Amino acid sequence: MVERVILIILDSLGIGAMPDAGKYNDDGANTLLHVYQKTGLNIPNLCSLGLGNLVDISCKTENPRGFWGRMHQTSPGKDTITGHWELAGVPLDFSFPVYPDGFPDFLIEKFEKSIGRKTIGNRAASGTEIIKELGELHIETAYPIVYTSADSVFQIAAHEEVLDHRRLYEYCKKARQILTGDNAVARVIARPFFGKKGKFKRNGAARKDYALPPPADTLLQRVSSSGMFVTGIGKIGDIFAHRGLTSEIKSKDNMDGVYKTAREIKRQKKEKGLIIANLVEFDSLYGHRRDTKGYAKALKEFDEKFKEILSLLDENELLMITADHGCDPEHKRHTDHTREFVPLLLYGSSFPETSYLGGDIKFSDCGQTIADFLGVEKLEHGKSLRKRIIKK
Repeated sequence: MVERVILIILDSLGIGAMPDAGKYNDDGANTLLHVYQKTGLNIPNLCSLGLGNLVDISCKTENPRGFWGRMHQTSPGKDTITGHWELAGVPLDFSFPVYPDGFPDFLIEKFEKSIGRKTIGNRAASGTEIIKELGELHIETAYPIVYTSADSVFQIAAHEEVLDHRRLYEYCKKARQILTGDNAVARVIARPFFGKKGKFKRNGAARKDYALPPPADTLLQRVSSSGMFVTGIGKIGDIFAHRGLTSEIKSKDNMDGVYKTAREIKRQKKEKGLIIANLVEFDSLYGHRRDTKGYAKALKEFDEKFKEILSLLDENELLMITADHGCDPEHKRHTDHTREFVPLLLYGSSFPETSYLGGDIKFSDCGQTIADFLGVEKLEHGKSLRKRIIKK
């Protein structure tokens, strides 16, 4: 009997372009394959669960110790929020607005009026690059830096000695109140930074996200409302607007997230519930920045630590590994996420047989499967894979 599920989301680990990828300028994308082809990546522990049976990365195995399959997203878009919500059983029928040319004047004017000062920036940019470029002007004027990305975000950067965290967070709350209706971006993000010219550095620990709440109850709410624990690790709390979680644990990087996941597995042995972790650096540090070697190194580090995660599991625990979208560091058309299939790997020591789960699994099937194993109220979307896993 499964009493605890551990869901680890390797942010951006796509495994090949979806049929509609061309609509997103993503045809030909394959994050994992291209990282392997460029670096000769070796990740034996993930491959032992069947990952190499989904992508030709020279680690196919005749008898994987886990279940393996390929998932696709039904929601339009390819952003973090959409991917996570659908994994948790809430697919969307719309795309969040994006602003590749910056925000329209009327929105910026409304925001400036609400905070009582001008802003600078207002374009799509790398967060590290825009503070390098505009940080000194910001210090001179105290005008906050507003920028976006290819994702649906309204980001506000401010030097900690110019605008303290409290004021920056207040500005973000005002922006969140303004960005509604057709301009309801998925997230408003506070991006504090510190340091002197030429050495500006973002304070990731003080970053704060103001996300829209999911439009319906997610897996997290179904599990927690049943009296079970739901622990979010990394940016899970921000992604789900802090709904449905009984505890939130921030992480400073991928390995810290893995360490805290392992710690929670050990700590929760007597309880029933869900641990869900997001490892964001595959996406933020390596995919978007087109650092293929860094992506490979980070996957290798995870794979080595993953062996320890497997050793911690008891017969009442189910481990699931997946991703929320792709972000192919070798894709030449843009530096955005890529519209890709993602892997679904499952492992449980109590399952006597393993098998291929298929190549046409929906993201929402992941959430429905977890709900089924934990015995909570069925989600509105998705089909459980439980009967394919326990064949009796």
